[in-house]
Amino acid sequence: MPVTAKSLTSGVKSALAVAAAAALLGLAAPASVEASNSPFTALSGSWSGGGVITMASGSKERIRCRAKYEVGGAGSNLDLTLRCASDTYNFELQSNVAHSNGVVSGTWAETTRHVGGNIDGNARGNSIHVRVSGTISALLAVNTNANQQSISIQAPGTEMASVAISLSRK
Repeated sequence: MPVTAKSLTSGVKSALAVAAAAALLGLAAPASVEASNSPFTALSGSWSGGGVITMASGSKERIRCRAKYEVGGAGSNLDLTLRCASDTYNFELQSNVAHSNGVVSGTWAETTRHVGGNIDGNARGNSIHVRVSGTISALLAVNTNANQQSISIQAPGTEMASVAISLSRK
């Protein structure tokens, strides 16, 4: 199926959902960090990696991402900048999230296309589950083990059906 301006716009919205998910789902931390009461502490610094986007049509495309996490408020706040690119598009996501008693909430914005929304979910052990809402909606899950993050994103009703991303600490 050829890429049209309309389908690319839908695909870009899906990519934004993926970026928001990746950015905000990078919140999971190892169990030892959970003891410090914040899933953000272990995320500070730079991460990079890649994965695969599966489109609603069944076609697949590789994606490459770089993330920078800045932790504040004694571990209760996280600012993230995520840059991702594939063969057909690229984007920059910025997010600000907070953690309190297992609840994660915040906002996200894709700065090159001027869209954004909210993030809500929970953190338990080395996993985070959130819903990204706003211009797009997606369900996200992430697991972190030491310096590796595994992110799974489901974006029903969009051109981008699912995404699998692996990030490593630089």
